[in-house]
Amino acid sequence: MMFTEGMWRIKEGIHIDWMGNVEKTTELGSDLKLLLTKPLMRRGDTLNSATITTRISSPAEDVIRVKYIHWAGELDNGPHFKLNSSESKPKVSRESTDLLKYESGKLSMTINTAKNSFSAAFLDKDGETLTSHSFRSVGYVGDERNVPYEDGLYREREGYMLAELDLGVHEHLYGLGERFGPFVKKYSRLIDMSNEDGGTSSQMAYKNIPFYISSKGSYGVFVNHPGRVSFELQSERTTRVNISVPGESIEYFIIYGPTPAEILSKYTALTGRPAVPPAWSYNLWLTTSFTTSYDEKTVTGFLDGFKERNIPLGTFHFDCFWMKAFQWCDFEFDPDMFPDAPGFLKRLKERGLHTCVWINPYIGQESALFEEGKKHGYFVKRTNGGVWQWDNWQAGMALVDFTNPEACKWYKSHLKRLMKMGVDSFKTDFGERIPPKNVTYFDGSDPHRMHNYYTHLFNKTVHEVILEERGPTKGCLFARSATAGGQQFPVHWGGDCESTFEAMAETLRGGLSASLSGLGFWAHDIGGFEGKPDPELYMRWCQFGLLSSHSRLHGSSSYRVPWIYGEEACDVLRDCVTRKLKLMPYLLQEGLRTHKTGVPMMRPTFFEYPEDFNTYAVDTQYFLGSNLLVAPVFSKKNTVRFYVPESEGKWVSWFDKEKQYEGGKWYTETHSFLSLPLLIRPGTVTAINPSATDVMDDGNKELELLVNGPIKEKITLDIVDPNQPDSVLRTITAEPDGNNQLTFKVGEEPATWSVVYCGKAQGGSTEKGVTKFTSNSHSLTICLE
Repeated sequence: MMFTEGMWRIKEGIHIDWMGNVEKTTELGSDLKLLLTKPLMRRGDTLNSATITTRISSPAEDVIRVKYIHWAGELDNGPHFKLNSSESKPKVSRESTDLLKYESGKLSMTINTAKNSFSAAFLDKDGETLTSHSFRSVGYVGDERNVPYEDGLYREREGYMLAELDLGVHEHLYGLGERFGPFVKKYSRLIDMSNEDGGTSSQMAYKNIPFYISSKGSYGVFVNHPGRVSFELQSERTTRVNISVPGESIEYFIIYGPTPAEILSKYTALTGRPAVPPAWSYNLWLTTSFTTSYDEKTVTGFLDGFKERNIPLGTFHFDCFWMKAFQWCDFEFDPDMFPDAPGFLKRLKERGLHTCVWINPYIGQESALFEEGKKHGYFVKRTNGGVWQWDNWQAGMALVDFTNPEACKWYKSHLKRLMKMGVDSFKTDFGERIPPKNVTYFDGSDPHRMHNYYTHLFNKTVHEVILEERGPTKGCLFARSATAGGQQFPVHWGGDCESTFEAMAETLRGGLSASLSGLGFWAHDIGGFEGKPDPELYMRWCQFGLLSSHSRLHGSSSYRVPWIYGEEACDVLRDCVTRKLKLMPYLLQEGLRTHKTGVPMMRPTFFEYPEDFNTYAVDTQYFLGSNLLVAPVFSKKNTVRFYVPESEGKWVSWFDKEKQYEGGKWYTETHSFLSLPLLIRPGTVTAINPSATDVMDDGNKELELLVNGPIKEKITLDIVDPNQPDSVLRTITAEPDGNNQLTFKVGEEPATWSVVYCGKAQGGSTEKGVTKFTSNSHSLTICLE
């Protein structure tokens, strides 16, 4: 929310109490407390004026928490993000008479305590400023525009806390949730954290996360507020980010990296690390689409079509009309369409398929569950005690109150019944259409703060059901909405995009933004949701979708089975799925790293190369894991322009190992539908399974290592158990000796595997520029030119 008009004027009806003086400092154990006031010229200035109490602390090393409080007596009914802490040993010291320093690990905050000169700066380990509070950057805002003037002295204005953080000359900002507009967020100007069902082609977003990363690659900012947080990015002040929240306090964390990966790792350590998705979830998902007509015969026809064309398929998803219209959600298969639902689910299992069904947190008035939920108080209520209802989705729908433990137990019981029937997963749709006022929750939560936070409770409840019924690493969600901490409940997908190349590009921007907001596993609607894609778009989206962490064919009013788009589309989809199956050892390794470190599987180019300024605004390509650079084709003309980052050594094409690329250059290429720019990073070793036919294939068998030198440091590869994707079956190390020798060691047991060196090598047999080595011993040494 903007409060000023240019540099000098404040908007009519707005009053800002700017803090310009540190009146008092107090050390409270490892915390530091400040009393901030306006500049005080005389003793009378201490009257009729606001103060702000400031609390500085550290929940973990390299993280500093700052909380500004105007009135400490404000009622706080929650909800609150659940945050983790770890051992931190902050230090407070006096650098000089007027400079106070608070240190946590390699991050420090300095505070100017000179009379009427309050400012603060956050510094890295070398003393370089990351960001700061300069002149007039912390204040309490009073908005009297909607207050009756006749209330006189006792009129109560709307209050906001305002904190402004400085930006550097070349600084870019990223993140703030899954946003489909500009990838560089300072071009977005105003961003309000408010989960909305707005599609993918507007400023609205399903996943609003009050966390951003700086292109300096050295710090991130997390605002600890689950409600509506407003970010003004280089708009109200072109050299600042202005952050405001309604109410009497604001709390934010500065998180030091220094790399983007370390920042995200520390942020997810604070807000929660992603669970490990099961290996089966990486396979191709097919849905019924949204409003299409389907029954058991339709579904069986789809599955037979995939089998006849030899296209591997892993999961079948039933979208909303698996239930009868007007009865969402009653968690009952429509008996007219699926007269033998348990038997049908069993038959799908016999085909080797997992199943997923669509749900949302709403109970329509025609649902058989409505009266039960009303009777027992399981729904969100109006302030007059009645059930909150509206018709803006399902007629007369109510909203399940997930702050009520009994309501959660009731909701879970119906999901457990479905899982016992054979359902493996749930698509947790919606969760954004949550009233921000005039309602009450069981636990008394503030409706304004619950608007964004509600989806967290919804996804958490469903995730717990899956863990209870299937155990850890055996199931996952397919979730649309999220807030901070939502990464704990993967997988998330990118919402309802149009079927155009432009929408495909905006989808990628949303995914990259989500990845920089902590969401580690992400998918999207292959082919686009709204409209029917033409064959060219469908095939290009298949390439993009099967080089995402998770892959789902989904549409609105049209099906996404490939033969609708021609037999060439079937060939392309088969090729894409086969390639992903080959990559499973690599993907499982990267997925386990995401779980352990919080680093997302899909990431923007600048994330891996923050020192290369050319990568800062690149949003039409991405890394899949740390080794593979992917540039989807967004053109009907089959042309693609992409940037290869500066690096030591040559990048190599996945499709043609003789095709190499210099770093630090842009390339323009034309690709058939069976290829795209998929580049192997220099200095890497990538484990694949060239003969894989299923995501559950043993990663130990016929393992192949793609080596793209020069290898400068020891590389460790974890071969993950697909049956237990949080467990490592075997560790392989590749160790250079400094004399062009690279030695591979694998466990303590003999194994048969091969090394494919992308480029030239001495020894072995060479075919089409690829040198292969095979060994039955514990270690293997190859000589690289």
